Amino acid sequence: MAASTHTVTNQAPPLVGYDVFTSDRALVEGVERHLDPALLESARDELSLLGRAAGSAQVQKWGDQANENPPVLHTHDRYGNRIDEVEFHPAWHRLLGKAVGSGLTTAWSRPGGHLRRAAGFLVWTQAEGGHGCPISMTHAAVPALRADPALAAEWEPRLTSTVYDAGLRPASQKAGAIFGMGMTEKQGGSDVRANTTRAQALAEDGTYALTGHKWFCSAPMSDGFLVLAQAEQGLTCFLVPRVLEDGARNAFAIQRLKDKLGNKSNASSEVEFDGTWARRVGDEGRGVRTIIEMVAATRLDCVIGSAALMRQAVAQAVHHATYREAFGGKLVDKPLMRNVLADLALESEAATTLALRLAAAYDDGGEQEQAFLRLAVPAAKYWVTKRCTPLVGEALECLGGNGYVEESGMPRLLREAPLNSIWEGSGNVQALDVLRALQREPRALNAFLQEVGTARGADHRLDGAIKDLLTELADLEGIEGRARRLVERMALVLQGSLLVRYAPPEVADAFCASRLGRDWGAAFGTLPHSLDLAAVVERSAPGV
Repeated sequence: MAASTHTVTNQAPPLVGYDVFTSDRALVEGVERHLDPALLESARDELSLLGRAAGSAQVQKWGDQANENPPVLHTHDRYGNRIDEVEFHPAWHRLLGKAVGSGLTTAWSRPGGHLRRAAGFLVWTQAEGGHGCPISMTHAAVPALRADPALAAEWEPRLTSTVYDAGLRPASQKAGAIFGMGMTEKQGGSDVRANTTRAQALAEDGTYALTGHKWFCSAPMSDGFLVLAQAEQGLTCFLVPRVLEDGARNAFAIQRLKDKLGNKSNASSEVEFDGTWARRVGDEGRGVRTIIEMVAATRLDCVIGSAALMRQAVAQAVHHATYREAFGGKLVDKPLMRNVLADLALESEAATTLALRLAAAYDDGGEQEQAFLRLAVPAAKYWVTKRCTPLVGEALECLGGNGYVEESGMPRLLREAPLNSIWEGSGNVQALDVLRALQREPRALNAFLQEVGTARGADHRLDGAIKDLLTELADLEGIEGRARRLVERMALVLQGSLLVRYAPPEVADAFCASRLGRDWGAAFGTLPHSLDLAAVVERSAPGV
């Protein structure tokens, strides 16, 4: 065919060679708002450096390679010896190494660490989502290990190291360590108290032999794992090292890797314990209480991870519409497409703003902020992760047939989108956790209401939504059947309060009109036409 018949026109250029951090105004403003001014310059520099890497052609290629070449399980060596090793593509190790080297596991050991780390996690996981799982678990294991000061002193420096040291060796011989966890079992699922894995005390104090299984164990090549098992006094938390101090492999039989919808680059496995050596973390019978801080931290990462997916999907959609022409003009200038893009941008900014507020509360660490997090984290986890899949699906549609093609990267985002809603407790688990906090921890509700009440009087639709929420909260009898409705309203009111206080007027106005004032349809792109939607879209553009 003659070349003249195949001239490519009216196609958007790739969204590549840009700074993922500085091009995200909501993210930049959130960091500036919550971080100590004395730390701002260094934080901007490190986040921009990470942002430029995330937006580079090289790192985007690593993400493609890691997903196109999923991990492979080798149960035995050529001689028949059991080795239980998972082989990853080199791109996986490069992504993981960059994440560790950029401080995404060091939040607990530096000022403003949680906010800086949350912003970095939001930036870097836009390059590839799967490797974020071991990064999240490594970060989140620190507060659980602090239940045993001796264990924390031994392991925390390894987990907060900025050196990624791959390979199975005793952790004491490594410059840094990665952590995983195993709670879910076949028969119990989210009901971890139904676990059947047994822990038999050994002669050495605090050591046990575990026998049982775990139905989901992510990142099985990690150096250590926090797991739950039944000891004499009840469900207990344990640290299971992958390699023992004498160099021998711990009993850790990987039965198979899960064939998942998305998250292809990450290995999720089924493992069996048979006399597996473990050290107790915390007291016997208090396993859930010990590991709950890890769960809370990983739930926040679910919020951040979903915000990252949303942001990347919106950036791709707005970028495409900025360059693509149809029906006599740029797509981005068409009123109906502008409505869709603005609606997506609102959802993304609300998610980012909420995620950073929660991270800042971790940095504060005061009793009021801790009480606020007790309700805000599960409510945010419920709502933000729920909104991710429809948003990514709509953003994909903005690219038309181009978005349905693997090369666009949008199908990978769509397959990844449901994960955070499932991981660390699905929607019902989060909603029930909110109810539990409401019924048992009145300080949590007071802290939550004080937070949203800060914006009272600034927008009549927010005021009305707060009033309606208080009416719902006044009657907790028989509330389980309407728990999702309640938690959704709590999350929306919290997002509305934050945007009214911190976002530009056009963003706050559009959010309150649609999400709180109910002037909104059942699909994206149904915002009131009288709003300043062009300004909302312009704010969300990656600017490439």
